This record gives sequence, C-alpha cells and structure tokens, in this order.
Amino acid sequence: MKRRKFIFLIAGATATCPLAVSAQQKIFRVGVLSAGASSSNPQLEAASRDAFQRLGWIEGQNITFERRYAENHPDRLPELAEELVRLKVDLIMAGGTLAPLAAKRATTTIPIVMTTAGDPIGSGLVPNLARPGGNVTGLSFMDPELAGKRLQLIKEVVPRISRAAVLWDAANPYPALVFKETQRVAQTLGIEVQSLEVRGPDDFASAFEAAKRQQPDALINVGDPLTMSFRKEITDFALANRLPAIYSLREYVEAGGLMSYGTSIADLVRRAVEYVDKILRGAQPGDLPVEQPTKFELLINLKTANALGLTLPPSVLGLADEVIE
Repeated sequence: MKRRKFIFLIAGATATCPLAVSAQQKIFRVGVLSAGASSSNPQLEAASRDAFQRLGWIEGQNITFERRYAENHPDRLPELAEELVRLKVDLIMAGGTLAPLAAKRATTTIPIVMTTAGDPIGSGLVPNLARPGGNVTGLSFMDPELAGKRLQLIKEVVPRISRAAVLWDAANPYPALVFKETQRVAQTLGIEVQSLEVRGPDDFASAFEAAKRQQPDALINVGDPLTMSFRKEITDFALANRLPAIYSLREYVEAGGLMSYGTSIADLVRRAVEYVDKILRGAQPGDLPVEQPTKFELLINLKTANALGLTLPPSVLGLADEVIE
C-alpha cells in the first residue's frame, strides 16, 4: 500500500507541475533581441523577469537568456539575429519593429515573439492578426490614432499653440505612421507641424538645434527604441528650452518630461512573456493571435509643469492615471 501511495503521489505531482519535470529534462534558451541600448529601460527588464518568475521560469534553473542589443545601431540587427540562430535558441523575444523583422529574415523555424511591434501587418511581420501562421506572433504596439489625442491634450495645456515640433525616428516604419497621423490631425486643429527627424544617436544634437531655430510652441515625441534610449536628453532639452512637451510613453515623464499619453509598455511585455510560456510548453506561434494594446495611461509631472510656469487645467488633471509631484 505504501508503494502504491508513493507512485500515486509522484504521478499527481507530475500532472500538476509539468514545468518542474520538463525543467529537469531541458533548460530552455531564449534569445532577446532589441534595436535599443542594453541599459535603456531597467524597469521593463524587471517587469519581464517578474512575469517569467510568476509563470515558474527561473533564470539559471529552467531557462537562460541570450541577450543581444544593437545599441541604437539598427544596421547591426541582422548580424545579431543570425548569431541567435547559430546559438540554436528555442525562441526569440524581439522588441520594437526592426528587431522582429531582422529575426524573421534570419529564421523561419525558431518561434519569434514580438513584444512591442508597430504595424505588424504593414511591416510584413505577419499576414493576419487573428491567425498569423508561420513562426511570428506576439504583441502589437499599433496605436497611431493616439497621435490626435496627444495633440488635443497639449493644446488644452497650451491653448495658444500654433506650431508643434515632432521628434521621431525616421529609420523606423512605425514612427512614420504616427508622424503622418499627427500631421493629419494638426491640420484640423490649425497647428503647423515641424519635423525633427533622427535616425541614430548622432542626430539628436542637430535635431535640438533645429528646434531652437524653429521656436515651436510645444514638442511632441514619438516613442521607439532609439528615442527611448535618449529620453533623458530629450526631456532635459525640453525643460531647458521651456518647451511644453507630450510623449507617447510614461518612461519619458518618469525621466522628467511634462506629460505622456499612450500604451503601457510594461503591460505589453508581461503579456508577451505569457506567449513565450505557451510556446515553450508546446503551442505553435502561428496559432496564437497577435494581440493589440489594451492598457493606455496618461501621466503628468507637476514638478516639471511648475518649472515651466504652467498651470494645468482641471480637465487634463482629472483624466490623469498618475500625477508625479
């Protein structure tokens, strides 16, 4: 009886803890690919690590990571993607749009999970959101329509606005969509849009100089891996030049920016980890639908508002999900 009871208990543990058993058989190897800098967002790395741990994945025990960052030089992405393929990783997590594109070109067999891809269909990452097929799935960052809301918000804060400078990464296809939408909405609001294009780390100085010459009434930043890496420089520039600015991601406000409205990247990353979990447990990436953003947030930095001499209207403050004082 004791022997039967022992066998029964072991069988039950195997049924309820498949990850623990598989961990003894194999340590999964996950590649992480990004166009940005390795140190650009420790908060997102923490969100990813916590999400993995909640699902039972512990680095060094049943999963390892091969992290590759292009350090804001996207031309390096193909080489880094091919390196991950040569390492025979079990799956590639790729942030932004350019990184998953490089990964897709490097392999048609290794599963690829997008964490924050802009316009997955338009960029050629997947043919269909509901059933992507192939080896690519994950989370989309597709929210260009929010550009109009950002313009409306900054106009409420700066009613006299007639010119707005838009800082965006012209080497990334998704910010181009956001810039076009910003231009379209600006016309309806009677606002002139001034384009500040960057394509790499060396372009920010000239973009800032152009902004000084053009003297816009406000600054609008389109978030992507490149501008995210330079968010401190961007927010410092806006404050030093007394430019009211609105950003697409909360991380800019946490770095000292005035306000932001957009998708929660941390939420997308956590949801992407759930995709990784499903695939490592046997799901086929082509059968998992690409999901779009569901959590949006408005952040306001009152300290920055005071430094700029701005009094934010109650209509904007009342909408804020978070106020930094």
